[in-house]
Amino acid sequence: MEVSGTQMILGLIIGVAILILLVLKTKVHAFIALIIAASVTGIVGGMNPADVVNEITTGFGTTLGSIGIVIGFGVMMGRILEVSGAAERLAYTLIEKLGKHKEEWAMAAAGYVISIPIFVDSAFVILNPLVKALSRKTGKSVVALGVALGIGLAATHHAIPPTPGPLGVAGIFGADIGMMILAGIIFAIPIVIVGVLYAKWIGNKIYQLPNEAGDDFIRPDEKRAYDEFLEAVNERGKELPSFTKSIMPILVPIILIFLNTTLVALNETGVFVTNEIFLSYTQFIGDPVIAVGIGLLIAIYTLSNHLRRSETLDRMEEGIATAGIILLVTGAGGALGNVLRASGAGDYIATQIAQWPIPAILVPFFIATVVRLIQGSGTVAMITGASISAPILVNLDVNLVLAAQAAALGAMIFSYFNDSLFWVVNRMLGIKEVKEQLLVWSVPTTLGWGVSLVMLLLADFVVKLF
Repeated sequence: MEVSGTQMILGLIIGVAILILLVLKTKVHAFIALIIAASVTGIVGGMNPADVVNEITTGFGTTLGSIGIVIGFGVMMGRILEVSGAAERLAYTLIEKLGKHKEEWAMAAAGYVISIPIFVDSAFVILNPLVKALSRKTGKSVVALGVALGIGLAATHHAIPPTPGPLGVAGIFGADIGMMILAGIIFAIPIVIVGVLYAKWIGNKIYQLPNEAGDDFIRPDEKRAYDEFLEAVNERGKELPSFTKSIMPILVPIILIFLNTTLVALNETGVFVTNEIFLSYTQFIGDPVIAVGIGLLIAIYTLSNHLRRSETLDRMEEGIATAGIILLVTGAGGALGNVLRASGAGDYIATQIAQWPIPAILVPFFIATVVRLIQGSGTVAMITGASISAPILVNLDVNLVLAAQAAALGAMIFSYFNDSLFWVVNRMLGIKEVKEQLLVWSVPTTLGWGVSLVMLLLADFVVKLF
């Protein structure tokens, strides 16, 4: 039976509406909501019910088959970086290297690096004591330092695998992980620059310091003088792992993935033809699964020496526990995308969108934006944006890496009450007034979203030129 384009679109609209309603207004979890949305989209869109089930399970398995192991390895490594003090060491080292009077830049740089393997909420909680200590020692507003840290964390959380959201999006689009990392590194830099400039400005508007006596905050009439503080940093640094040990679990996988991507590309273009056996082993160790696994082993044997075997295993299992729901949501997003492909809705919409006066690269960007505003979770918004748009963009002239970045960065907009990170940042910085809460976190995330929009349009223009 031939299905009309109208029926396909109706299935998509009803499925997405149900998804949004379930996530926003009911107790149904996003994972369940995505599976229900996939089922409704397929059946209302004219598919055979038995085929719908098959496409859901196929899409779920295919998506997790490409990135599930990487997420598991990544969260275990992140947990070791947390408990070993390696994350704190990275932050201290950046402060020392960048110099005094540049603490906002140092905190943003620390967030930029640390959020790649560690969940953004956890990373902010881990580094918040450092934010407060720096505020006490230097007299700089805790708001300026905290916002700088937060925007550094959020930038790479949204852009760079193996953070689960960007990794899942890359899997749904079938984008090359190495190129996704490289693009994310580039896109995140201007986001951080704009975020730090805003952090300095808002820190002057909301001049708040931690109370010396406890966890409360005070707002002195006059700014404190900038004191010497590197001595305290050095003293604490004696208790932490070395910078080399701390950075290697993150750096080695990235190098291996880049090496794989670069050599394969050079070999295919004939610029640098290498031995086939050497290339095959390079592809093996540079595959994200193996590369991140190597990073995990490095973390285990260089950072957990002070932990007993049972304690090390416990810490890694804690990481796995936090990743479980991410895996389910990512797989369910892949299931929804697969149903859209099989139903033909993607092909039909593609022909319509090709006639719209907007760049195709903005389709996943704005879908993720709307979903984020409605239900709050950046990861769910990324996955949903990718799931809905991937079947639409498959026949359009769009670079898949940029499309994946568009879905990931579109979810950065206006973090507010329905986002857990909104509350983590504001509560830990002692911000209680709603207006100030929006200024502290909703505005900088929206600025990052705006910068992303400009960057994506420029990148899409450059890619099409060449």
